[in-house]
Amino acid sequence: MIFCIDEAITPEQIEEIHRLLKDAEFVDGKLTAGMYAKTVKDNYQLKGNTDAAKKVREIVHQAIAQNPLFKATVRPKTIRPIVFSRYEPGMSYGWHTDNAIMGERELVRSDVSLTLFLSDPDTYQGGELVIDTSLGEQSFKLQAGSMIVYPSTFLHQVTEVTQGIRFAAVTWFQSLVRDVQQREILFELDTVRRSIFEQYGKTVEFDLLCKTHANLVRQWSEV
Repeated sequence: MIFCIDEAITPEQIEEIHRLLKDAEFVDGKLTAGMYAKTVKDNYQLKGNTDAAKKVREIVHQAIAQNPLFKATVRPKTIRPIVFSRYEPGMSYGWHTDNAIMGERELVRSDVSLTLFLSDPDTYQGGELVIDTSLGEQSFKLQAGSMIVYPSTFLHQVTEVTQGIRFAAVTWFQSLVRDVQQREILFELDTVRRSIFEQYGKTVEFDLLCKTHANLVRQWSEV
C-alpha cells in the first residue's frame, strides 16, 4: 500500500525549512546507515542536535501528525526521529531495505517508511525514489511539500542526482496494525463509512460498518 499525499506542508513552511537548512551543519549520511546500507549510501544528513534541526523537525513532525490521510493509512503508534538529507551532484543511495528494528533505548519496529520531498523537482535532475514492488520498479519524484508513505519491507533506492540539490525528510513508523493488508482493509472500510455518512447520514448500514471497523481495530491492533 503506497500513498502519495500532496501538500503535506505549506509553501510557507517549505520556505522556512529552506531558510533554516541554508546555513545548517550537515554530516556524512553513513553515520545513521546499517552495516550493509553504508556501502551504498552517499548523502549528507542534518546534524541532529542543533537548533536548526529541532526547528525543522518540529515543523515536519507537526504537519505529519495532523494529516488525516496519513493517520488513516498508517495508524502510527511510534515515530522515529525525522532525518533531513541533502543530495549533491554525484550522490545517491543504492538499493537497500530499512532496518527492521530501530533505536537503542526504545526499540521500534519499522512498518512504514515516509519520504517528504522538500525540493521542487525542476530544481534538480535525478534523485528519484525508486521502490521495488510486486508490479516492478516504481519511480517517484514529487512536488516540494508532498510526501509518500510505503511499507518498510520494500527494497528501494534514491537514484544519482546529476544536477542541483535534493533535500528530503525521511522517517519510519511502527503502526498499531502490523500487517499491511489489514491496514489496507481498515483504510478502505473507513473510506466507505465516511462516504455513506456524507451521503446519507447516520444510517443502520453506517452503524454496522462502524461496529465492524471498530471490532477489526480491536482484533488487529497492538497497543
